Amino acid sequence: MGQLDGKTIIVTGAAQGIGAAYARGLAEEGANVVVNDVGDTSALVEEITKKGGVAIGIIADVTDKGQIAEMVSQTVDKYGRIDGVINNAALFGKLLRQRFEDIDINEFDNVMRINVRGVWQVSRAVVKVMRGQGYGKIINIASGTVFKGTPMQLHYVTSKGAIIALSRAMAREVGEDNICINVIAPGLTESEAVINEGQFSKKHFDANIAGRCIKRAEQPEDLVGTAIFLLSQDSDFITGQVLCVDGGSVTH
Repeated sequence: MGQLDGKTIIVTGAAQGIGAAYARGLAEEGANVVVNDVGDTSALVEEITKKGGVAIGIIADVTDKGQIAEMVSQTVDKYGRIDGVINNAALFGKLLRQRFEDIDINEFDNVMRINVRGVWQVSRAVVKVMRGQGYGKIINIASGTVFKGTPMQLHYVTSKGAIIALSRAMAREVGEDNICINVIAPGLTESEAVINEGQFSKKHFDANIAGRCIKRAEQPEDLVGTAIFLLSQDSDFITGQVLCVDGGSVTH
């Protein structure tokens, strides 16, 4: 038996990278996985189902109210409930590293729209279903950069700081409904987006690894176990918390 047998969980931004790793891991633990992204999700859904997992793909923009409502509706129609959500969709890999005074205003707004507003919009849509069930788990994704004040990506770092504040406030509002809201803060991870976009040099990666207790690169799979724990019944009395999963780069 898996830790998530029969639970229905939406993962946003899951077509590749860390989101795809979450989806694979949840499916292996018996969850019905809804693979969400703005692009094609069919390859990952096929991969999961061929291995005996249960998954469907739903294309939806996490900042579009109508598309989110349709995603929630399709999920409930298919599986009858929504037990968990990982709000993973975010802008990061394609963002240029630059001083804060050089960041384009439109880019700043776009980061906040997707990384913060998108999390709020998806959360408010699914919480209505969870409240009716009397149970639910929401995981929001922040970043270890919040605790370091990492330079040259001010809009990204700011958006992830907002995720922590947002999650704590939401957790206070839905605790009586038996809904838990927690945060995972990853370190710099060798995901597809980070590697393919090439914004970080080997020197940057090496310096990041040197600052960790565990001296190796972080992989997307390193985050999966924490997500499974926070979505399982083992964490039913944990809410409003931030777990840094970064090999001890931040001892929070």
